[in-house]
Amino acid sequence: MTRKLDRGPARADILQSLTGLLLVLFIWGHMFFESSILLGKDAMYWVTKMFEGEPLFGKPYPLLVSVVAAIIFALIAVHAVLALRKFPGSHRQYREFNAHMGAMRHPDTTLWYVQVATGFAMFFLASAHLLVVFLQPDNIGPYASSDRVWSGRFWLLYAPLLVCVHLHAGIGIYRLAMKWGPIPAASSKVVRRRLKFAMWGIIAFFLCLGTASLVTYMVIGREHAPYAGERYLPAHKQSQPG
Repeated sequence: MTRKLDRGPARADILQSLTGLLLVLFIWGHMFFESSILLGKDAMYWVTKMFEGEPLFGKPYPLLVSVVAAIIFALIAVHAVLALRKFPGSHRQYREFNAHMGAMRHPDTTLWYVQVATGFAMFFLASAHLLVVFLQPDNIGPYASSDRVWSGRFWLLYAPLLVCVHLHAGIGIYRLAMKWGPIPAASSKVVRRRLKFAMWGIIAFFLCLGTASLVTYMVIGREHAPYAGERYLPAHKQSQPG
């Protein structure tokens, strides 16, 4: 009698990879939109209103931002639950894994360990950030975001989140390419080396972009601190009647 194959683990692996890919694409896109502050307050204001649907509906609907935050949190939760299957489940397993990693000294095993550590930290850091966005979707903008970062001391949350999320995302994309990419065995070493070079380049790029954006928000927030809570309006809206 033929034993039926259990396809559950394979399907869970596919779902974990898919949710991970969606989250990486989201965070990279999010970083580009967030860094619009580097182009000026008007650029960041326009991006904010775009996500609130103002160009499409004629007026802003911050609820749309809450919906996106809820979807991203759901993706993170599914991804985290699926990833937990591969974490050491006890102190003994954790010790054995550490001993195994130390004996092998395999770079990709170390990268996986970094993903475990950053993923664990991110579940709490990203959840805190998403909760604020979900509950206060109208509190986003050149001054509102800068006030939160500086006067609200959220830079203490965003700085470690920035490092964790881009390490996790960059390593994740590398591991997805190695796992699912059609890589010929004969050229696997060359491909691995090139992918790692690309991985570190991507991580460095987004860390630099994110740091520049965070510092800019902090500078604006510090200058705006005496007027914290006041909302930014571009010049063309200030001149409008009413």
